[in-house]
Amino acid sequence: MWSCNFCNSNAEDHSFTIVTINNLILLLFALEQLKKDVFLSNLRDLQPELCITAAYGNILPSKFLNIPTSGTVNIHPSLLPLYRGAAPVQRALQDGVKETGVSLAFTVRALDAGPVIACERMEIEDQIKAPELLDLLFYEGSKLLIRELPSIFDGSAKVKAQPQDDSKATLAPKIASEESWLSFDEEAPVLHNKVRAFAGWPGTRAKVVIVDNKSGQDKITELKIITTKVCSRSNIQVNQADEITFIKPALVFPCGGGTALEVLEIQLPGKKVMSAAAFWNGVRGQKLKILSAAYENDHLH
Repeated sequence: MWSCNFCNSNAEDHSFTIVTINNLILLLFALEQLKKDVFLSNLRDLQPELCITAAYGNILPSKFLNIPTSGTVNIHPSLLPLYRGAAPVQRALQDGVKETGVSLAFTVRALDAGPVIACERMEIEDQIKAPELLDLLFYEGSKLLIRELPSIFDGSAKVKAQPQDDSKATLAPKIASEESWLSFDEEAPVLHNKVRAFAGWPGTRAKVVIVDNKSGQDKITELKIITTKVCSRSNIQVNQADEITFIKPALVFPCGGGTALEVLEIQLPGKKVMSAAAFWNGVRGQKLKILSAAYENDHLH
């Protein structure tokens, strides 16, 4: 069995690399070569019946789409036309939606806009992060593809595929690294959703002030926020709006709207991920505060 795959590469003119896994022969093409005549010629020589894309993120040229006799289908991890674009899983988590899914759609010369062959819905758990959700959705998407292959090959999929309602389309733009910073002026659910959405890359970061109780000296430390939970404890009261406390097993960060965020795992620069309890033990005898704009202005300017 042959399979044609795209990969990131610095390759220039050699057309493909052959890799064999069990009985499957993989032809690995660099993404940069997709529009080149030599690649398209090689693809025509393979005479593919069907091309399948997943997490590709670019619009395929017509010269490519015209080659496979049964078309090209895309496994997209959202309920199209919702969350078209490069980061559907991350943006869905960031928005705090309770349901998502995976769609199998024919590929057209527009961003994730082709007719939908089938979809599967999935509830989103409160604590799931983007990498885990993405794995689940592509697992379901692969099962969906296998189920629909007969209809794709006999042509009935093109008849039953439903056009998308473009008026209901939403976009899921690519994530920028600058989005990783947390602002505790926002409410805790918003921050929790952001931590889940940006898990893996780019992650989420915050700056805290560590104040020595004896000397009064302070220093700014950057934390990568790994795992969080929206605080639901009614007995938590924050005396100072910027003070971070520890209530086992979490660091409790005061947030906007009188809410609080429990931070269960953090990572210091150059260190391994650690529990909030381990971090708290390391700063005993010191006070933790959120880095406010006023503090930053006073100490850095």
